Amino acid sequence: MSTEDAALPAAPRIDGPPPHLLIVRAPYYREVADGLLRGAERILRASGATFELIDVAGAYELPQAIRLALRGARRFDGYVALGCVVKGETDHYDHICRETIAGLMQLSLQFGLALGQGVLTVHRLDQALARSGADLPGGNGHNKGAEAAAAALVQIGLARRLGA
Repeated sequence: MSTEDAALPAAPRIDGPPPHLLIVRAPYYREVADGLLRGAERILRASGATFELIDVAGAYELPQAIRLALRGARRFDGYVALGCVVKGETDHYDHICRETIAGLMQLSLQFGLALGQGVLTVHRLDQALARSGADLPGGNGHNKGAEAAAAALVQIGLARRLGA
C-alpha cells in the first residue's frame, strides 16, 4: 500500500493518564525534519499527550540518543524518532539506513519500547518533502511524522492494556 492509499493519521485515544513521549529528531535536512515534527506534534497534542524534544546530529544518532534517554532519570511512555536520509553517490546511504532502522528496532524489542519510526529513506529530497510537508497548505494530509506519533501512541495503549 502506498502512502496515498493509506488512511490519514489520526490521534488515537489512550486510556489512563496522558502519555509523555520523547521526540528525537535529526534535523540534518531542516525543512524535512520540521515538517515531520509538525505532523508528530499535531497528533500528540490532539491525543492529549505531552512530549519533550531533543535534536541529534543525524539519523545514525537516533537510536543512540534513545538509548541514552533510557539510561537517564526521566521516564517516557514512548518515543518518536524523526529524520531523513537521502541517497547520495556512495554506499553511505545503505549503511546509515540499515543501521539506523535496525538500531531502532533492536531498542524497541530489547527494552519493550513504544516507538514510532519516522525516518524517511528516500532517493531524492523532493520525495522527503512530499512525505513531511503535508501539514502545509496544499499538502495531501499524509505526514510520516504524524504516522510515527500515532504508531507510538497505539503501542503505548497496547502496553497499558497488556500491563506492560
